[in-house]
Amino acid sequence: MGLNVSDLTIARGGIKVLEGIGLRLEPGQALVLRGPNGVGKTTLLRTIAGLQPPHSGQVEADPETLVYAGHADGLKPTLTVEENLTFWARVFCTPDIDPAIDAFQLDALRTRPAGALSAGQKRRLGLARLLVTGRPIWILDEPTVSLDVEAVQMFADTIRSHLGQGGSALIATHIDLGLPDAQILDVGPFRARAMDPEDFDEAFL
Repeated sequence: MGLNVSDLTIARGGIKVLEGIGLRLEPGQALVLRGPNGVGKTTLLRTIAGLQPPHSGQVEADPETLVYAGHADGLKPTLTVEENLTFWARVFCTPDIDPAIDAFQLDALRTRPAGALSAGQKRRLGLARLLVTGRPIWILDEPTVSLDVEAVQMFADTIRSHLGQGGSALIATHIDLGLPDAQILDVGPFRARAMDPEDFDEAFL
């Protein structure tokens, strides 16, 4: 099953930021969101992922097919790399963490506490969690932050493998990940109209 978004309007703090957005993501497809900082890409991704309600419109997807990776890596600092991945693997009933370890070259760090990792290593571990969820639709907000060139390539290879296995990805990024068939959606033209002063109080009711 894919992801279908129709006539979606999203709000931040009760104020509309983007409106009238429509997109469709089929198995094997990637869609890259573009737009200036602050335009509402994070709010859009969080809404599609089901972390906050839409102002209006529809998001059609089985919630059990979605996984969201945002700016926070979601790691337990006192647990090792292996223990962090094992924890999430148990949550999602995934039998093997080795594909995730291998994809992000974490084998040499297996026994190191997550709190002792560098920013780039933490990001690699955070992204490796995607592979232990077993979920096909990845919703990713600036996933390459803190990654060096080599790690960006690991991530790009992981995305290509995921797509090749019938998964899909909705990604907000300014980095060229070398996905030649990826769709591009510029959210700038979907900026919501300025709020009428008479409507201002209504946003907080």
